Amino acid sequence: MKLRHVRAIAVFGIALVALTGARGSHGASCGGGSSHGSSSSGSSSSGSDSNSSSSSGSVSGVGGSSKDRASRDVKIDECALSADGKNLVAKLTITNSDSSAYLYDVTMQFKGDAGKTVDLALAQVSDLRVEGGASKSAEASTPYTGSGNGSEYTRCEVSFADRTIG
Repeated sequence: MKLRHVRAIAVFGIALVALTGARGSHGASCGGGSSHGSSSSGSSSSGSDSNSSSSSGSVSGVGGSSKDRASRDVKIDECALSADGKNLVAKLTITNSDSSAYLYDVTMQFKGDAGKTVDLALAQVSDLRVEGGASKSAEASTPYTGSGNGSEYTRCEVSFADRTIG
């Protein structure tokens, strides 16, 4: 089994634990009226060099582990349903303030308002290389399989983030 497959399995396992009641999460959310969701856990990712940023959301962690540092490096720029209504999209900026290059793995969860039940919707960015001292934009998307306009999803959160020397 390739390392990438093992990582993907580990990410989904950790995301499942986080979604089923793990306490003490440091994930921050990105809210807004244009955020939407899905019942699918499929995902895709893309990255492009960028130094632009927005103030829509950020993630902060406490401690010194790789996961905590990775969480602090992820900023949520936007969570929305794609223009064609087929995908949920989380736009991210990952900033590596260290001097070494890292490969980032990030799993996003799309959520509804508190007290409202929505289908599980996860999207992932895998092995995104960010050079030391640089920022990179990425999109995590998952198909929207709902029957409405996606308004049942109102925000997204980082449910998992990790980085490895790359």
